[in-house]
Amino acid sequence: MAGSRSFKEYVSQRFDNEIFNSVDSYVEEVGREDFDSLNLRLYRIHQVGEFEVAETKVLHVDAYDLPGSQIGFDIRVEAQIEVHEGDYHYDEVEWPQQWFVLRCTGDLEKDLNDFTVNGVEIYNSKDHYQQKLYDSLVPIINKPDYEEAAEGFLRRNYKKALVDVGYVDPMEVAKSMNLNVVIRSITEDCSIFGQVYFKDCDAELYDDKTKKTEIVHIPARTILVDPQTYFLYNLGKVNNTIIHECVHWDFHKKAFELDRLCNNDVSMIGCRVVGGVKGRDSSAVSQMERQANALTPRIQMPMRAFKIMASKRVKEYRERLGKFDLIDVIEPVIDALAVDFGVSRLAAKIRMVEAGYEEAVGTFNWIDDHYVATHRFKKGSLKNNQTFTIGAEDLARQVMSNRKLKEIISDGSYQYVDSHLVIASGKYLQTDEEGLTVLTDYARNHMDKCCLAFDMTVVGCDDNEYYTVCYLNKDKDAKVILNVAYTDGLKYSPPERQKEVLDDYIIHYVNLYKTFTTDYVDCLQKAFKDSGTSYKELAENISMNSDAVSRIINGKHPPAVESLALICLGLKLPYKLSSHIFQYSPCNLLYSNESHIWIDTAMQTMAGQSMQSIKKFLNDHKVTII
Repeated sequence: MAGSRSFKEYVSQRFDNEIFNSVDSYVEEVGREDFDSLNLRLYRIHQVGEFEVAETKVLHVDAYDLPGSQIGFDIRVEAQIEVHEGDYHYDEVEWPQQWFVLRCTGDLEKDLNDFTVNGVEIYNSKDHYQQKLYDSLVPIINKPDYEEAAEGFLRRNYKKALVDVGYVDPMEVAKSMNLNVVIRSITEDCSIFGQVYFKDCDAELYDDKTKKTEIVHIPARTILVDPQTYFLYNLGKVNNTIIHECVHWDFHKKAFELDRLCNNDVSMIGCRVVGGVKGRDSSAVSQMERQANALTPRIQMPMRAFKIMASKRVKEYRERLGKFDLIDVIEPVIDALAVDFGVSRLAAKIRMVEAGYEEAVGTFNWIDDHYVATHRFKKGSLKNNQTFTIGAEDLARQVMSNRKLKEIISDGSYQYVDSHLVIASGKYLQTDEEGLTVLTDYARNHMDKCCLAFDMTVVGCDDNEYYTVCYLNKDKDAKVILNVAYTDGLKYSPPERQKEVLDDYIIHYVNLYKTFTTDYVDCLQKAFKDSGTSYKELAENISMNSDAVSRIINGKHPPAVESLALICLGLKLPYKLSSHIFQYSPCNLLYSNESHIWIDTAMQTMAGQSMQSIKKFLNDHKVTII
């Protein structure tokens, strides 16, 4: 029984005699008065004689919440009843089966020593209870009920948050629940950021001064918060940790009591920095952590109060910045709301999306050590596990291995700009004051019309709620690792592409490619002539000596990989053309060479962009091309 965490198993074993006796008494009492009401199927018995319960088996236990540490539970029992023939002319015995339900209550803090069977009846499959619990005694809270559950928490523990608009003070919440918050080190490596203690115990904790682990007596109703959380994360994380532990106390105390009944050594729940609970791995633990993670921000930012404050901040920043479009003010609004409610930027961003501000999805996405420019797209244009944003390393892997993607981008119709693959059109791309290729305002407001979509999977996380765990957690402080891949050909590319790829630009290069031969010098000369530029102009653009450029194009000097790549990029050749030139040149692009991988990625995804953008991309990945 120890460590089973199954209420059914615990009840079945501990109260086996009580269950049997309750069913036996019911059958005897009801059977003596009206045997037919037991609804037993008898086939050989002519006249009912003696009968008794021969055996009982617990099939299921439906637990439901009651105030305090009380718990209600219905024990569904299969009983085999021995029925003897009452007519002496026959000698028959039958063992029909019937299902019964025992309506029970008990107090977990009293170790269920007050276990009471309040009634027994024949099971009829009707469910009368709303606050049901899992077999682990973790409350059953479906995703659509998260807001209601969070509001219920506040109603029980911090009512003023349902009236006032703004900061939910975690210290006040803990105090109202008679919980004592203590700031002290827990582990040497800060792998545990918070622990809540359900009963008195002697705990092993790390001491910052002695640099050793020591035994410390911790009273029940104590929340420990590691002070390193302030320095490694932010105040929002500390507030989150305290509320998170309060949620465990409020919602999961009965699950803990069951755990304690099964294992006397259990005293607390300790939450790891990387998610989960210290020392445990089970579906019950996953349910508790999932619920605490989901409810905590909803408690910190009650929806009614959050919507009021969000509307206020949007109006304020529209007036302050002189801009009306929500996409132009959403970032400072999110930061202001994070301060208003004492939460992290990421938490405020997610709450904005839940409050109906879909523009927040495209804000503060942390890719390749920078935040991607804020953008938005038509509702429904992406699945929950899809994104228009892909990091350079993911892109490099995709262009090396994904044949579908290579086919789509080889004609130069897509460019890699600000972590998106965007249609190479002046409608969507422009050059900024620094000479870098960037998205136009139209593109940032209509990503679904110009960008390829990618599928995402979460590494090291079994939570399938991708919308919050996966897509929205592309934040600087997020600990989620994503795999991003292009998986479905043209299925998710914008329909406008079918028209865009037929413009003069694509047709022009298709016709040029038709003239290419297996002589790379001949191909270079044709591409150079087609460009209409001079050696001097090309050389200045790619920062090479004009004589060196001339010698390479005319075959008088064998080029290095870097030089030939620069010339192809300077001529703005689509990858299908530049790869053809490389194929027949003396240069070998080696996938074992990391610099070559990045050069090849640039030729596949950045041809046509400004050289400043291309050089910045390569420099960011430590590739010296000139």
